[in-house]
Amino acid sequence: MASTSDIKNGLCIKFNHDIYKIIEFLHVKPGKGPAFVRTKLKSVTNGKVIDNTFSAGHKIEEIRVETHKFQFLYAEGEEFHFMNTETFEQISLNKNALDAPEFLKEGDNVLVQINTETDLPLSVDMPSSVVLEITYAEPGVKGNTATNATKQATVETGATVNVPLFINEGDKIKIDTATGNYIERVK
Repeated sequence: MASTSDIKNGLCIKFNHDIYKIIEFLHVKPGKGPAFVRTKLKSVTNGKVIDNTFSAGHKIEEIRVETHKFQFLYAEGEEFHFMNTETFEQISLNKNALDAPEFLKEGDNVLVQINTETDLPLSVDMPSSVVLEITYAEPGVKGNTATNATKQATVETGATVNVPLFINEGDKIKIDTATGNYIERVK
């Protein structure tokens, strides 16, 4: 059993008869009253995100997980297929288990958290950023750069991203997988 002082991002816990992954947390010590921890929890079974507040010192049931490196092979409907890079064992996960499936390209490496008790995969940790090629973008209008103007562009995985006007088809861009925002153009 762990307590609220052990809470950190990525920790998997058993809560309300389900397994949740902590997405974000905030320790709060108000001027009056006891301390507490505000958390945002994501269910690893259905992908639903809930907010919960734990009082200070509250006991939480931690799930032991191991992290393994997997390579993304292909997507088939709602199922995403991965291969362990060490044992070459293949697994398939539902789209809900992934944080940003729209930025996943065949051959990308990800970290998969596996429950050590049941040997079932819990969640997929994407890299913090990915480099993708623009497949479609409207041409930028000359002289329209006085402000931080953006336009919609489609990347090679089919996702749409807001990019600056100077980005064209064929350019490679770096995208933050947590927010889905454009970071920079890659040469």
